[in-house]
Amino acid sequence: MDDVEAIRQLKARYCRLLDTKDWDGYRGIFADDVVIDTTGSGGEVVTGGDAFVAYVRDTLADRVTVHHCHTPEIALTSPSTATGIWAMQDLVRFADGSELTGYGHYHETYEKTGDTWRVTSSTLTRLRMDIARPEAG
Repeated sequence: MDDVEAIRQLKARYCRLLDTKDWDGYRGIFADDVVIDTTGSGGEVVTGGDAFVAYVRDTLADRVTVHHCHTPEIALTSPSTATGIWAMQDLVRFADGSELTGYGHYHETYEKTGDTWRVTSSTLTRLRMDIARPEAG
């Protein structure tokens, strides 16, 4: 498999493992010193793979999520580094039945160690967030 395809599959696993709440598998997506910036959607900047997975688990464990990433723009910057921009859409359903549907982009960097690519940084930018509240009945 070529490196661009390996990065595409890495991002596919990112979405699947997050939505299925496979926290151990999800941790394997990230470098130990990853920096994740979700301030563009009301989150935080979190440094470290363990810290980020703990943050996501605490934030989303009891919520149904669906993440889709599309139309990747991946550039290999060296034999062991790359950048990527992914269009994204996500849905988060909260316990009260309200839903957030978001649209935006992930801006990421990757590093290859051996045969394995991992995310080294990710910034989530939002173009739009729609919130639907359950109808009172």
